[in-house]
Amino acid sequence: MLEIEIDGKKLTVNQGITIMDAAHTAGTHIPHFCYHKKLSIAANCRMCLVEVEKAPKPLPACATPVTDGMKVHTASPLAKKAQAGVMEFLLINHPLDCPICDQGGECQLQDLAVGYGNSSSRYQEEKRAVVGKDMGPLVSAEEMSRCIHCTRCVRFTEEIGGFQEIGMANRSEFSEILPFLGKTVNSEISGNVIDLCPVGALTSKPFRYATRAWELSRRKSVSPHDGLGSNLIVQVKQNQVMRVLPLENEDINECWIADRDRFSYEGLNSAERLQKPMIKFDGKWHETDWQTALDYVVKGLNGVANDHGKDAIGFLASPHSTTEELYLAQKLARSFGVNNIDAALRRSDKRVAAAQQGALWLGSSIVELLAAKSVLMVGSTQRQEQPLLASRLRQSVKKGMALNVIHTSDDELLTRINAKLIISPLALVNALAQVLKAAVEIKSASTTLDLSAANVGAEARAIADSLCAAESAAIVLGNVAQHHPAFAELLSLAQEIGRVTGARFGIAAEAANSVGADIAGVNPQRGPLGKTVSAGIGASEMLAAPRKAYVLLNSEIEADAYNSQQAVAAMKQAATVIALTAFKGEALLDYADVLLPIAPFSETAGSFVNMEGKLQPFNGVVRPLGETRPAWKVLRVLGNMLNLSGFDFNSAEDVRAELLAHGDIAAALNNQLTSVAANVVADGTLVRIGEVPMYQADAICRRAESLQKTAAAAAPVIALNPQDIAKLGLEAGQPAIVSQGEAEVRLQLVADAAVAAGAVRVAAAHPATQALGGLFEPIQIKRG
Repeated sequence: MLEIEIDGKKLTVNQGITIMDAAHTAGTHIPHFCYHKKLSIAANCRMCLVEVEKAPKPLPACATPVTDGMKVHTASPLAKKAQAGVMEFLLINHPLDCPICDQGGECQLQDLAVGYGNSSSRYQEEKRAVVGKDMGPLVSAEEMSRCIHCTRCVRFTEEIGGFQEIGMANRSEFSEILPFLGKTVNSEISGNVIDLCPVGALTSKPFRYATRAWELSRRKSVSPHDGLGSNLIVQVKQNQVMRVLPLENEDINECWIADRDRFSYEGLNSAERLQKPMIKFDGKWHETDWQTALDYVVKGLNGVANDHGKDAIGFLASPHSTTEELYLAQKLARSFGVNNIDAALRRSDKRVAAAQQGALWLGSSIVELLAAKSVLMVGSTQRQEQPLLASRLRQSVKKGMALNVIHTSDDELLTRINAKLIISPLALVNALAQVLKAAVEIKSASTTLDLSAANVGAEARAIADSLCAAESAAIVLGNVAQHHPAFAELLSLAQEIGRVTGARFGIAAEAANSVGADIAGVNPQRGPLGKTVSAGIGASEMLAAPRKAYVLLNSEIEADAYNSQQAVAAMKQAATVIALTAFKGEALLDYADVLLPIAPFSETAGSFVNMEGKLQPFNGVVRPLGETRPAWKVLRVLGNMLNLSGFDFNSAEDVRAELLAHGDIAAALNNQLTSVAANVVADGTLVRIGEVPMYQADAICRRAESLQKTAAAAAPVIALNPQDIAKLGLEAGQPAIVSQGEAEVRLQLVADAAVAAGAVRVAAAHPATQALGGLFEPIQIKRG
């Protein structure tokens, strides 16, 4: 510890920190532009010059480490003169367009110019102009004359994004910030450069010229997309969401958010928003009032129950729904006598629900995962599924974490990989069995699982070595593993590897409330917080053996199910399909019978439980649109109309309180499974890799126009290993036809060495591929 003095205030600080960091602990503000606590030190703006006693000239506070006995003056005449001089240089070429600049009102240069600039300029020469740049559909760089070359954006893309998509070319007054020639910025977290830019050089393209910063109200919320649960600030004007920014939470999202958290708000204002209840009769849709629509629902449910029994009804809820909505959905179903309820719509392995002993979760806090010395990611397309978690893992690798990968595609993770196994989906179980067998040998342990079919390869042994040698290790199963038909085996093997090596194991929750759905009891085998209930069947069984009636909560089954072909067929044969939805999608209008308009996350109070099991409540930020109602209110009224007891709730908080009265969330989190044999092996069949693109993951993202213009939202292709293309006699760059069941889809064929041999990578949940079948089922391919 060192003794220093800042502006006469004595401090005791850690050795090695800078004057800027020490000033922050003392609550002293030092003006700056290039400094950011999450980025490396550049010291190129010079705005933070301060006077240090015995130093011959002012020093940059961001780059000067403290020394014992140092005395710093941040507002002395010398410091002020230096700061004013820097400000004058910064303003020499800066355009005087504050009245039309999108950054006006929240511009650091504007604020500091008031405090440190002169009232007039001595500069009489012509100002420099810089041509605007094309950085893609999300980030606007059309006014690069405003850039002050702080290089925050450059450092962000390289250090946090993992790949330097923005750089600074030329020198001196000819310096320019620009993307690589002919390229746009395609990072899944690129929008953060908008927040980082201290001037109006990089701004939000969707938000551009929409409104002024001071006209917006700021409200807190939580991301409704992936299981990380990023904290948000939602900015509102005239009852419309105008912009979304990060709310700093060091334990979860730090000060960043993913692009889908930032820009998906466009979907909230989509033309497809359902604003009035609708009923279909005579093959046509008609708007109606709430009472008529609810009477229709009650009549339909009672009719099916009386004619076919309660088992002929199925409830399918989206894990993007709030905890309160999910709790009331299962309470309504079970109170009515229906046990078929599920929220794991893309999970194909029905054995997991029966074998699990608690709510599946990450297995540790996010901070503990990132502090692990060795991590094994199984079946995870990390940058698509969990953009921010992937970024945070990259930072951990820089600090010494050994990141290991078992996956179906060798995707570019933009970080150092310790060991990896890239195999066909059919070989995933065998690959994990190899790691377990190697770990058993290393630890001289025993296991009850039959590992005789697993021939341990070099990469599997390297992964096992890494997990066994680390003082803290973790195994995380991603979306591919969770959707896999052998998810039970994969989870069971992860459990056994964890037991042998001492590693934690768990899942990276797919949706915002996947963990919350288990906690709320939207599980065919388990009630709220693990309460014993009469067992029903899960989503995969409900769609494979169609029901006579379906109740859909926030789910667009044609995009949200494991087998969309099968799901749509099940909907079309049903006597009644009741959809509680915020959107009227084309497919939904085709198979549904009644649409009840419910509020998205921005228009209702509720909570999400993130992957680490943390309950995060939030309130609606705008009033419900049109005649939209919060889903918990709709479910409460339906409960009363069906003459069910216990549906007298006055608020979402009341619903949450009843759920939490069942027990403790932390006690309900448990990844342990009853024994499942590891008996699935590769059989040489050509199999599909059906990942869900990150901007097709939920109904809101699908309707965000700017996200749908990005490279990540490009039309699906057939990606095939070059060896398989040659073996099948096909030609890359030409159209080809893939088929599953009775459906055929014609797409472009692309040679991709990253795809495992024996697999065909065809994205799911996209309108172009929704006619196909199971995500990890056999698939045929032929010339187009």
